[in-house]
Amino acid sequence: MAATNFRDYYALLGVNKNASADDIKKAYRGLARKYHPDLNPGDNVAEAKFKEITEANEVLSDPDKRSQYDKFGQYWKQSEQPSNNTRSTTRRTANTPPGDFNAVDFGQYNNFDDFVNELLGRFNNNSTAGNSAPPKSTGAKTTTTNKTVTDPGSSASTNNSTANVGGDREATIELSLSEAFKGVQKSFNLGTETIKVRIPGGAKAGSRIRVRGKGNATTYNKQRGDLYLTVELQPHPFFRLDGEQLICEVPVTPDEAVLGAQIEIPTPDGMVTVNVPAGVRSGQSLRLRGKGWANPRGERGDQLAKIIIDTPKTISVAERELYEQIRTARTYNPRNHFTQVIL
Repeated sequence: MAATNFRDYYALLGVNKNASADDIKKAYRGLARKYHPDLNPGDNVAEAKFKEITEANEVLSDPDKRSQYDKFGQYWKQSEQPSNNTRSTTRRTANTPPGDFNAVDFGQYNNFDDFVNELLGRFNNNSTAGNSAPPKSTGAKTTTTNKTVTDPGSSASTNNSTANVGGDREATIELSLSEAFKGVQKSFNLGTETIKVRIPGGAKAGSRIRVRGKGNATTYNKQRGDLYLTVELQPHPFFRLDGEQLICEVPVTPDEAVLGAQIEIPTPDGMVTVNVPAGVRSGQSLRLRGKGWANPRGERGDQLAKIIIDTPKTISVAERELYEQIRTARTYNPRNHFTQVIL
């Protein structure tokens, strides 16, 4: 095993070997924000650095793994000094007590990565973390993924990995627009376990909700990862969400469009009275400020009411007579410019 394969996890995170758990967490989060692939698109060096500090954090943030890493580091230095040109033939097995490195044949590993991969439970790169089956849930579709989910700071993000060492699982949850706007509490059946999840108001399509400790168990220490819920919104018959803006279509009659009118429009807060300006065109939008979706700071966006001039298909005799009078007296021709159109 070549010494150049050894990685000093403490040096990678910029802490000393006596660093506290809080010091390690603080150092990792600072570096993760700096090197995260989402903040450094296309930067292979930053991506490689991010993977290194994530691996270091996985080991040093776990007391048992950290203790074993410290012991292995000492043993690795000693293993570079062969005795009588022989080495131990004792091999590590599934029955080897955790942390008992005197019973490990380090020569069986090609490099330091191979040892760490086994230490972290990466026994099969083609398998998902844990042996737990995907959960059966009520109100959500769940899938187990081969992604390692990291938490640099306050926002969760995903980073591709060949194995799911964190035991995390992902699911999609369908919400009505009303549930997403107001917030809701949902119950899920995860095998033999039932959990309740509170979805805060203002959730949007693609929002991710993290439920700590409700993922799969890891193969190494049986600790559970996290459950990540991705929100899907069911269509609404009247409203459509676009960012923090609510979009709706509001039909008006031809006379309301020509003369202007006061009409009532539904909003999430109830009906409001809106002035339709005279001469409004079909497709023009009226802005209802502060009646849209709430952002993470609790601030409301706007509601846009798209005007649709709705022409009646059937009219009374009296209406027909009046429309004919209007046609006779009308001076406006919206197609006057057609005479100037050429190809």
